[in-house]
Amino acid sequence: MPTTELFSEPIDTIHRTQVGAAPLGTSHSYPLAPVGAPPQANTAVTWADDVPPLQAAPAPAPRSPRTVSDTGLSMGQLTDLLLKTLYVHGVLQGSDLSKLLRLPLDVVEEPLLMLRDQRLVEAGSGDVLGSVTFKFALTENGRIRAREAVENCRYVGPAPVPLAQYIEQCHVQSVAGTRCNPVSLRAAFKDYVIRPSLLDELGPAVCSGKSLFLYGPPGNGKTVIAKGLGRFLSQFCGEIYVPYAILADNNIITFYDPGIHQTTDDADQGFRRSGPNGEGSQGLPDGAVDRRWRRIKRPVVLTGSELTLDLMELKYNRLANFYNAPMHIKANGGMFLIDDIGRQTISARDLLNRWTVPLEESADYLTLSTGRKCMLPLEQLTIFATNLDTKEVVDEAFLRRTKHKLQVNSPTRELYTVIFQMACRQRDIAYDEAIVNTLFENYYDRGRAPRASDPRDLLEMARSICRFHEVPVNLSIDLIHECAKNFFGTM
Repeated sequence: MPTTELFSEPIDTIHRTQVGAAPLGTSHSYPLAPVGAPPQANTAVTWADDVPPLQAAPAPAPRSPRTVSDTGLSMGQLTDLLLKTLYVHGVLQGSDLSKLLRLPLDVVEEPLLMLRDQRLVEAGSGDVLGSVTFKFALTENGRIRAREAVENCRYVGPAPVPLAQYIEQCHVQSVAGTRCNPVSLRAAFKDYVIRPSLLDELGPAVCSGKSLFLYGPPGNGKTVIAKGLGRFLSQFCGEIYVPYAILADNNIITFYDPGIHQTTDDADQGFRRSGPNGEGSQGLPDGAVDRRWRRIKRPVVLTGSELTLDLMELKYNRLANFYNAPMHIKANGGMFLIDDIGRQTISARDLLNRWTVPLEESADYLTLSTGRKCMLPLEQLTIFATNLDTKEVVDEAFLRRTKHKLQVNSPTRELYTVIFQMACRQRDIAYDEAIVNTLFENYYDRGRAPRASDPRDLLEMARSICRFHEVPVNLSIDLIHECAKNFFGTM
């Protein structure tokens, strides 16, 4: 399996120099050689900032419905949602209902008129003619029907998107469909020191849009590699669309999560602060985009030892009778990281067995309160990472289903030296080669494996010691021995 090392700290204060160039689409790497020296095959790499990557266009937007049929919802489902909305908010104009349901007024108008004809709502005159400013209110019979609808399901909000439409959109904006090449990928890793072959190993994993397994001793950059890939997807692979809610088997599953999904369409919402909940007074504008969806950056979800099997299931609200999608499904179109495998409260075997079907079928089958299964797509780059012995946490069946594997080993002395130099520059600490020599002679060459994170941690320890004694930070042999004694300990 391929191996690599990576410096896990940004190097914003470091000047980067690119050696050579290549046409777009080639998979060459560019080593950063010391000044006056020819580049070496195993020299650490930093990437230049002078070759901007191509910014990907957003994924094709879901088309705005023009009729009730286009919404994928039945007339009964729309009328129930309208009744519940009026029950919760009181008297509303047609434009208010349009915005609350995130549907064009022409679509909302038909079920509204049906409710009026059934004497479930009454329409008072507005400022101008037309449904835009008509004021709609529940009649007594309408309140009875609305309470029945609320008892059945208390969801009130944007109209849900049918599961079939969500699946179709997931395929359109899948990770596998993104453009990944050396130029754009190295832009996401421009703040890291890496080995030349790293991007050549990571690029195909992104292009597959499937799964990646990172393993190796702690402190050498597995999590940082995952975050770098997340940065690539979020910043360079175009925006995607997620629905507020999904309708699956007549069950509503809320999906849009502000804690996970970073919106990029706030300026396009067109809400003026004049109506209920901040809505304007002109109704939802007709346009090409279905407003039941939000445009977002590709999501990046990071989990670790806190992950449990329950967090990967639908969260059912028994009182409200609707569901919330699990976090790994909310990561669709982006990246989902399961870090520290083997350190969860559940066994690694149970955790990875839970992923057998999703990895095999690119879909997850989640259980509804009725016991029935609901199939949701899994279109994402799923990354697994562990610093434990792989023989203790994974088996051959998992490795077969995980398409790409990457071992992240301890840095060589050459790479460690480059990392230490840059860590010093970041902190305005004078670099002294004797310090690195001391560390290797007294610690690393005597059985302790160097870690890419050690330079950062040792220098932070030195700063703490000097701050306590109220003296400037000047690295010395005695100081680095004190840092090593405190940091490495005797365990």
